Amino acid sequence: MAHNNHTRRRLDQGPDRVLARQNTSDTPAPLMTFVETQFPSAPRNDIKKWLRFGHLMINGVVTRQFDAPVMPGQWVELNVTRPFVVFSHPRMQLVYEDDDIIVVNKGYGLLSVGTGNQKKEPTAYNILKDYVKDVDPRQKIFVVHRLDRATSGLMMFAKTPEAQEAMQHNWNNMVLERRYVAVLEGVVKDDEGVIKSYLGETSRFEVYSSSEPGEGLKPATTRYRVLARGYGYTLAEFSLDTGRKNQIRVHAKQIGHPIVGDRKYGAKASPINRLALHAQTLRFAHPITRRDMHFTTPVPTRFLKMVGGIKGNAERRGGEPADPADE
Repeated sequence: MAHNNHTRRRLDQGPDRVLARQNTSDTPAPLMTFVETQFPSAPRNDIKKWLRFGHLMINGVVTRQFDAPVMPGQWVELNVTRPFVVFSHPRMQLVYEDDDIIVVNKGYGLLSVGTGNQKKEPTAYNILKDYVKDVDPRQKIFVVHRLDRATSGLMMFAKTPEAQEAMQHNWNNMVLERRYVAVLEGVVKDDEGVIKSYLGETSRFEVYSSSEPGEGLKPATTRYRVLARGYGYTLAEFSLDTGRKNQIRVHAKQIGHPIVGDRKYGAKASPINRLALHAQTLRFAHPITRRDMHFTTPVPTRFLKMVGGIKGNAERRGGEPADPADE
């Protein structure tokens, strides 16, 4: 209820008043000094409050440190109306946001989008919808693609119908790279390979693979590369030439090495109590600017531990923010 009241107050209040200033000099400046210089009529106590309560951003990141350096060319934004809204959720990280798109790192077990049966359950879509409305009550979120509930990792949403349409109508050309990492049961013999088949779906929503084309079957191609082997498991990287439902999961089963924890597709056990599949890399042409957008996340720590780590690849250092894929 508090959230709804907050939103109503925002509607009455109108849009935020945000002032932006760029450091046009050749030298860095401490944030407090920069703000004092740019807003000479602002009382020093007001500036201290702005810092303490999150009214100031450097290049889009809320900063409360008075001596944080404002580098040459960077922008400082001041929200005079209220503190900036900061995204925070235990099951999802905000990776990137601009006026047109949002990229998130979704935790496993979180639905991407609600279905008819799970209206009350939290979804990535609803969490982001609440967040953007907190920033601007007129803002909406639009679905571009989905990740299985059991899969963690990178996914994107659009903030305008134009961005959604550009991505969805031209998905195969707009998406330049999608890579996943998974832990497979057993030791995969080949270091790399290509799996090709035709995928269909039963009336019980289970995807199956066929070597021959047929009615309702769609061609699917998955490429894999082994990253590490250990303790009877294989850590592999997968890339998709086609994006069919449950494609990696079905193709992993097809080569006799189902994904750890994937009982639906033949896994024997679930030692980490989750499906060991993570959407690690997402690269696409920005739907509006056409810029090359490239995002990647670390291999979940629990995946690395299952195979004893990757040689020459340092595990995440302590003190870095927890990845929802590891929770």
